[in-house]
Amino acid sequence: MRKINLIVLHCSATREDREYTPEQLERDHRARGFISAGYNYYVRRTGSLLYMRPLEQIPAHVKGFNRNSIGICYEGGLDSRGQPKDTRTPEQKETILALLHMLLIRFPGCRICGHRDLMSLKACPCFNAAEEYAHLPS
Repeated sequence: MRKINLIVLHCSATREDREYTPEQLERDHRARGFISAGYNYYVRRTGSLLYMRPLEQIPAHVKGFNRNSIGICYEGGLDSRGQPKDTRTPEQKETILALLHMLLIRFPGCRICGHRDLMSLKACPCFNAAEEYAHLPS
């Protein structure tokens, strides 16, 4: 198993009034040259959790940080006009929190942050993940 010390949250950068299926995510990432979707987990608006890339496999979600990280993406992140917005549903928030708890048990000491904390020109994930999850025991 690889050494994990970072958990990075992302949004799919899709409008809140449009669905973005796991199949679309997979297709779009393959079109960019990835072997599969770059995230380890994808959280749908319904709160359903999908496993996209095995944890044993290096993800492709944030350049320079993939080798030691886990990528979590939630469906949404843009308002109906295409502007950045925290569009997480209560179900997504609940699923993400439960997933983070589980991951911190398995990989203690991990730092949690948003993609935007590692790539300054990004708005993703449209909320301050480091601040929101700072209370979780690492």
